Amino acid sequence: MLPEELAAEFKELGLPSFRAKQVFGWLSRGVSDFADMTNLPRDLRIALAERYEIPALTMLRKQVSAQDGTVKFLWRLPDGESVETVLMRYKHGNSVCISTQVGCRMGCAFCASTLGGKIRDLRASEILDEVIRTGIEAQAEISNIVLMGIGEPLDNYDNVIRFLRLVNHPEGQNIGMRHISLSTCGLVEGIDRLAQLNLQLTLSVSLHAPDDETRSKLMPINRAHGVDALYDACERYFQKTGRRISFEYAMVRDMNDSPRHASMLADRLRGTGAHVNLIRLNYVSERGLLPSTEERVREFAKRLSDAGVTVTVRRRLGSDIDAACGQLRRGQMRKP
Repeated sequence: MLPEELAAEFKELGLPSFRAKQVFGWLSRGVSDFADMTNLPRDLRIALAERYEIPALTMLRKQVSAQDGTVKFLWRLPDGESVETVLMRYKHGNSVCISTQVGCRMGCAFCASTLGGKIRDLRASEILDEVIRTGIEAQAEISNIVLMGIGEPLDNYDNVIRFLRLVNHPEGQNIGMRHISLSTCGLVEGIDRLAQLNLQLTLSVSLHAPDDETRSKLMPINRAHGVDALYDACERYFQKTGRRISFEYAMVRDMNDSPRHASMLADRLRGTGAHVNLIRLNYVSERGLLPSTEERVREFAKRLSDAGVTVTVRRRLGSDIDAACGQLRRGQMRKP
């Protein structure tokens, strides 16, 4: 609940509005027991505990990369399901990559998160708790958020929007929208709905191919929303918000990494101001797809850059701890 919603709830109980502000502050700091809310009268803490519960994530596993300090968490949800969160340390601050669903139904051919399909959506409180618990367990101040973990954020639209308003609230985590990036596989209607809110976050689109033939092989969603429709939605988003689109492009050996694909992508994006983030594919044994060679990634990036398209190659963080989302959860699911 947002503070004003808590205030309305507490008003029905005959409690003053400042109590709602106090409780919201405690919840935003990760307190999961009313008994620990020490600036509330003892009788009120007991009464709240009898009436409400505060479900919290429980840490199942924690892996720390010896290479770069990346931390990966596997969290148990109150119903026994699990999701992953990754903390990435940069010079400019700490970024947390969070999940928005238990599993995923998008079916992308290279992704571990979609193995087993979608189980359920995460509630806004569970998504928020990923951020809070990660900060507490890693003893790190979170400055940036990436919605790029397990699940498709725009397939859980209402809970994700509520989470964004909670994490952005000045009395809560107070993380600015310009420090939040939302990644989508290309749900056109969701992109248009998000544009209307004009939240000023960064929209990252998992493109992975510049043409319908290749993209449909990698991403089943493309059969419902082709590349042209996706580009049009991105243009509408840019016109509405003024925020530059970032296109994620996982380099898959002998599938989407040819000079022809680079030229098609350059032709699409030249002059749009869009940014392309090239990613060497994380190998997933169940999928069998291989990452492009470093030489092919460099050639692809050069071809885009020479055409005037802004391009970067993502640093590989946490490779020694299987930091690609879905892999740790998949291992947990295999246990008897």
